[in-house]
This record gives sequence, C-alpha cells and structure tokens, in this order.
Amino acid sequence: MAYRHPLAFLLGYEGLALHRAYAGEFGARFVEARLDEIRAMVAAWDRGELGTVDHVGEIDTVAGYRHWSRTYDEPGNPLIAVDEPLVRDILAGLPPGHALDAACGTGRFSALLADRGCTVVGVDSSEDMLGRAHDKVRSGVFALGDLRRLPLPDSSFDIVTCGLALAHLPALGPAFAELARVLKPGGHLVTSDIHWQSLYLGGIAAVVDDSGLEARLPAGRFRPSDYITAALSAGLEIRQCHEPSWPPSPHQGGPFARTWAAGAVDAACENTPAAIIWSFRRVP
Repeated sequence: MAYRHPLAFLLGYEGLALHRAYAGEFGARFVEARLDEIRAMVAAWDRGELGTVDHVGEIDTVAGYRHWSRTYDEPGNPLIAVDEPLVRDILAGLPPGHALDAACGTGRFSALLADRGCTVVGVDSSEDMLGRAHDKVRSGVFALGDLRRLPLPDSSFDIVTCGLALAHLPALGPAFAELARVLKPGGHLVTSDIHWQSLYLGGIAAVVDDSGLEARLPAGRFRPSDYITAALSAGLEIRQCHEPSWPPSPHQGGPFARTWAAGAVDAACENTPAAIIWSFRRVP
C-alpha cells in the first residue's frame, strides 16, 4: 500500500532539482526559484489547495492489464514513444525468421516483427491483451501463457522480443532462462523496460480497478547489472544496450506537478533514463 501525500510528491521533485543544483548544474537564480516554489506549496497545502492524502494498493498484472488493454494503444504513453523506435532499429538489423513476442500485450512488437517478414507467435498472461494483439496481427498465432513458463518447445525461435514486461516480475532470472530456452542457438533476444531511475519519478503504471480505485501494477527496480547477471546465467551474450532519456515535453510529470513545480520537474527529469533496451544473442 502506497501512502501518497500530494505535498510530498511535489517536494520530491523540488528535492531532486535542488540536489542537481547543489552539484553545480544550476545557479543561484534557479535555487531561489525552487525555494520560492516550496514556500508557495507549503502555504497552499495549509490552505487545503493541493488535494488530500490517499492510499494506493497493488493489482496483479492479469487484472491490471484487463483494465489497461482498453486504452493501452492510445496516444500519450511516453514510454512507448521512447522504446519503439529503438526496438524497430534493432529488429531492422536482424534477418527475418520465426519470432516470439513474449508478454506480447497488444502486439506492439508483434506488428514490428510481422512488418519485418517474420512469422509471429505471441504469448501473454492477459486474454484481453491477446485479443488486441490478434486484431493487430491477423497472421500471428497467439496463446495464453506465463513469461516464466512459456508453453513452447526448446530452441524454436530465431528472434524473441519482450517489451515493457520484465520489470513487473519479482526476479529476472527465471524469465531470462525461459526466453533463452526457446531461442535457437545464435538467435536474438530484444527486450525493453522502464528504467529503474524513472520509477522514482512517478513512473509506476497504475489503473483504475473494478471498485473505481487506483491500483498500481508490480514494479521491480532492476539495475543494468541485474539484467546482465540474468542474461549471462541463461547463456546469452550482450550485443547492445540503450538507456534513452526522456525527451523534453510540456507534459512531463503530469498536470498536477507542472501546475506547481514545472521548473523542478524539468530539472529532475533532464537526462534521466526513461527506458533500458537490450539486444542479446544466445551463445551457439
């Protein structure tokens, strides 16, 4: 259960911005502007203008994506805008073949693979997401399954993708072992996830549940070394790693944070990694 205090949320951005200023990234005028904002926020909280404290629980990925499947592909998800161009570029450098989109969701990567001339199989734990994926890639074969127990034979795919899913798991090792198992020797694995640093900037995915309350999906804060350890243990070698930053955006942080602390939000997010994208190869 997360305890969410609106003033604390805003002060978190201010604190990150001021730490960067303390390290020399910003000058006196910036610091004084942040301190003025903090005084204004505290006064607004005392006047009851910042809203109220709430408590947010967690929802499992199956239930969570049942709700999210309705809007997942709608414009406005900044993480998709960050990861998709890089994944497309990586796939463009691989020869087409038999491909698995593991935790395929609505079929974002399935569509990229199909466009590359691959035959596509998609697996996901959400029936609702699978329905969206099938609508998007009619030539694909889609099946219900768990990322850690894929219902597929060994060494059967030339390419495996896994987009924005591994960070929902409590540990990376079992999933990487499965992804490597279904890859042919010499086959390629391409993954993307939200970067752990962005989870501290409010990047944890949330949905409105059946009771009308907001609930968060599980989010593991995996460092690059965690991915490396899991991949090497599974018999994979690293080909590429990308940590793209959030692009400048007038929407960064959301409307509430921007109303009270736009300068702090922009400073806190500047050059902060948004996603981590890997390309691996199964050792022949």
